[in-house]
This record gives sequence, C-alpha cells and structure tokens, in this order.
Amino acid sequence: QVQLVESGGGLVQAGGSLGLSCAASGRTFKSYIIGWFRQAPGKEREFIAAISWNSGRTNYVDSVKGRFTISRDNTKNTVYLHMNNLKLEDTAVYYCGAGLTWTLSSTAYDYWGQGTQVTVSS
Repeated sequence: QVQLVESGGGLVQAGGSLGLSCAASGRTFKSYIIGWFRQAPGKEREFIAAISWNSGRTNYVDSVKGRFTISRDNTKNTVYLHMNNLKLEDTAVYYCGAGLTWTLSSTAYDYWGQGTQVTVSS
C-alpha cells in the first residue's frame, strides 16, 4: 500500500516556474514507478512524466520536454516535478501515481494522490 500526497500547486504567470512534490508513505515506495499526470476541465487525464524506481529512466510527453523535470529522492519518499516556462495550456489539476508498469496509461497506476491545482495566467 502506498499513499501519495501532492503539494506545490498554485497560480503562476505564463513563463514562470513552479515545483510540485509527491510525498509517499509506505514501505515499498522505492519499488514503484512514479508518474505525473494532469487533467484539465472536460479533458481526460494526461500523462506528463514518469521516473523509474532508481531514477535511471525517465519519460516525458512531448509537450513538456525541455520544460519539465522529474526527479525522486527515495530517502525522503518524494518525487518532484519542476516546471519551467509554464504556458496557459499547462493549467490543470496535477496528480502523481504509483505503479509497477512502465507505461503512459493512467489505468496501469495503482495508487493516486488527491491532486494539486496549477493555474497559469497570462
């Protein structure tokens, strides 16, 4: 069992930066792949980035490559998403998920946080 809590969302102007955290509890956290997803109103949950258990592998959706960076610190049971050069279209609720399969599909993730709102203004 893994419990996830996201934090760090907020309001930021376009072109600005924001950092999100995903804090986990559970003894098996370091075994899991952690993914960040986002969901805008009226849209499906979208894959953003993922990181393997040992940080040796990462993956990003094309729309955030070069702007977002995912990292993890297993000693702190925390995964981070640092977002630079934010755009209006990045506005969404951001979720972190934990799973055991390297995939872009949200259905393969077993545990989810409650989400944190990111709003990018012009």
